[in-house]
Amino acid sequence: MNYRNRHMENLVIRHGKISQVLLVTGARQVGKSTLLDRVLGPSVPRVVFDPVTDVRNARQDPEFFLTQNPPPIVLDEIQYAPELLPAIKRRVDLNPAAGQYFLTGSQNLALLKNVSESLAGRVVILDLLPLSLAERCGSAGDIRTPWIDDLFQPDAVERLRARRRLPPRDIERTLFARVWRGGYPRALDLSNDLLPDMFESYVRTYVERDVRRLAEVRDQQVFSRFLSLCAALTASEINHSQLGRELGLTPQTAERWLALLKATFQWFEIPPYHGNAIKRISRKPKGYFADTGLAAFLQHISSPEALAGHPLQGQLFETHVVMDIVKQRTLCAGRPECLHWRSHGGAEVDMLLERDGMFVPVEIKSSARVTEGDTRGIRAFRETYAAVQHGPGVVVCAVEEVSLLRDNVIVVPYDLM
Repeated sequence: MNYRNRHMENLVIRHGKISQVLLVTGARQVGKSTLLDRVLGPSVPRVVFDPVTDVRNARQDPEFFLTQNPPPIVLDEIQYAPELLPAIKRRVDLNPAAGQYFLTGSQNLALLKNVSESLAGRVVILDLLPLSLAERCGSAGDIRTPWIDDLFQPDAVERLRARRRLPPRDIERTLFARVWRGGYPRALDLSNDLLPDMFESYVRTYVERDVRRLAEVRDQQVFSRFLSLCAALTASEINHSQLGRELGLTPQTAERWLALLKATFQWFEIPPYHGNAIKRISRKPKGYFADTGLAAFLQHISSPEALAGHPLQGQLFETHVVMDIVKQRTLCAGRPECLHWRSHGGAEVDMLLERDGMFVPVEIKSSARVTEGDTRGIRAFRETYAAVQHGPGVVVCAVEEVSLLRDNVIVVPYDLM
């Protein structure tokens, strides 16, 4: 498998020069170890911990382990050796040098609590997600700032028009092929007939290993169905009662299991924006499955062609675009906040970007044709919050080039660099 440059490489380099401890978290198999190996090079050794075996007696005798494995060093899957964290704290308190310990972890439910207690003020935490579209296309190294950064500039349209679209890969030349495959590194170059086997192995390992060790889930089969249900509800507002009712679970159990998905980076939520203009608006977060390829597999969507005609194609395309924007935020100097908005009257904006008091409403459509109705939510948001500072409205869709509609609404290709 060929390495693809990641947006986060420069952040790892910069923080490694000023921070004593750097922790890269993310779902299993998103490339955390590969990223650190690429940035740090072969001269920095790596120790991979295991949930069963006490590797090099790290758990039994953490002080001796650290003495025998001096920094700089990469400690992979540190959640399996949490006893090391207090010992690392004592050592970095005595030695202020930067770039001593590079940690990875795929389970922040147990991990971040230990980190916050043991390494507060001494660690920088970076979250790594599945590859963005630019990373998958091998173009991440060519992008200094993402296209979403242009939306907050006075000459947004000119800046966007000057950008190129990402080149298609031979294995995924269409929109739905990209959405169906997803962004896990192992999935990038597998043939379509082998992808289901990879995802099935991933789900089995995740449920049987990660979930079982992190939480008391008595019926793993029900949890697997819960995982599939969340994939079907991607790009929707969260209703714990609905989640529980579908599987015969209490709302409390559904909420706890959803927190488990978030803690293991399988599920992301975007908070609602409500402002002070009216009270009758939704205050529920909007949830997204982290990877569209895994979500399509869980919904038994067999091919890109099947996805094109599937009832979930709009939700999965929105998930693809939203998660791609979330990944692009890594490159923004002042990272915009990601929100969503919906009124009880039915008006909604898929995604709302806010930075420096400016609001940019974003609509996402899985088509190549934009109609007047596609901008209804943008107009409703502007009318509801007339007093705030408004940037351009945006419609992200499968068009060939950037164009400007009336009322300062910009149509943007989903694969813009």
